[in-house]
Amino acid sequence: MDLLKVSTSPHVRGNRTTRTLMLDVIIALIPVFVWAIYIFGVRVITLTSLSVVSCILFEYLFQKLNHREITIGDFSAVLSGVLLAFNLPVSAPLWLCVIGAFFAIVVVKQLFGGLGKNFVNPVLAARVFLFISFPHQMTTYVAPLTYPQPWKISVDITSSATLLSQLKSGVLPENISFANLFLGRIGGCIGEISSLLLLIGGLYLIARRVISPLIPLSYLGTVALITFFLPKIESAVAWEFMLVELLTGGLFLAAFFMATDYVTSPSNPKGRVVYGVGCGVLTVFIRYYGGYPEGVSFAVLIMNLFVWYLDRYAKPVRFGGESRGKK
Repeated sequence: MDLLKVSTSPHVRGNRTTRTLMLDVIIALIPVFVWAIYIFGVRVITLTSLSVVSCILFEYLFQKLNHREITIGDFSAVLSGVLLAFNLPVSAPLWLCVIGAFFAIVVVKQLFGGLGKNFVNPVLAARVFLFISFPHQMTTYVAPLTYPQPWKISVDITSSATLLSQLKSGVLPENISFANLFLGRIGGCIGEISSLLLLIGGLYLIARRVISPLIPLSYLGTVALITFFLPKIESAVAWEFMLVELLTGGLFLAAFFMATDYVTSPSNPKGRVVYGVGCGVLTVFIRYYGGYPEGVSFAVLIMNLFVWYLDRYAKPVRFGGESRGKK
C-alpha cells in the first residue's frame, strides 16, 4: 500500500539516508586521520575523540532538555566532531575542543532548528569563533614528527610561521619541497596537511555520488587561475606560487568536505559553480588583502549566506516556462 501513497514531489525512492551519507564522509576522512597520527602522534586521537564526544553530548543534552527528537544516531554530530578536530592545530588545549563543539552544535546548529536548518556551516563557524577569540591557541603549530604528549604540549617544539604567513608578508621561501606539501609532511592543522589524501577522499565521495564535483572543481580552479596569473609576489615563479597557495592551508579540506555540505551549499548545478567560484575569489582576496593569512573559512561562510539566492535565481527554468526576469 505504501506504493499507492500520493505526496508532493520529488517522488524519489532510495536507500540513502543521512546516516549512510555521514558514514561515507567519515570513511573518506579515515586516511587523513591515520596520516595525521603518523605526523603528529597520538594526541590527534585525544583531540578527535574529545571533539566527537563533546559534539554528541551537546546535541543529546540540548535535544533532551528541549524535548526534541534525539538525532545523534544520524552520525552528523560525529562528523562535526571529526571535522572540528581536523580544523585545530595539534597543540590546541583540550578545553578548546569543548568550546568549539558547544559553539558548533548548540549555537550554530541546534538553536536554528537542528540539521537542515542551519544557514552556515557549524564547523567553520566554530573555527572562526575560536580563531577570533583564541588566536594564540589557534595559530600555534607543532613541527611534524615531533610527537607531542597526548595530554600536554611543550612550548619548545612549536614550529615557525606557516607558509601562508610567509606569503602574507611577501616572502616565498626558496627550496620548497612540493612533495612534502602534497603528501603532508608540514606543520598545520590536523586535517589540512595532506592534499593527496584529501583529494583521494574527495574522489571517493564523488565516486559514491555523495558530493558533486562542481563545487571542488570551480573552487580549486578559481584559486589556481587567480594565483597563477595574478601572484601576489611579483618576483615569484607563477606556478610555484600557485602550488603553494593550493597545497597549504585548509583549501582542499574545505573544497571537498565543507563547502560541499548539503545544507549550506546550492542544490542546482549552475548555483554550485557560482558558489565555488565565489569561494575561490573570496579566499584569494582575503589571503591577499585581509588581516589573516588564511581566508578559506571566511570565504565559505560568506558564500553560505548567498545559497538561498543561488538556489532561487540559478535554478533551471521549467520546460515551457519563461526565463527568470521576464513577465
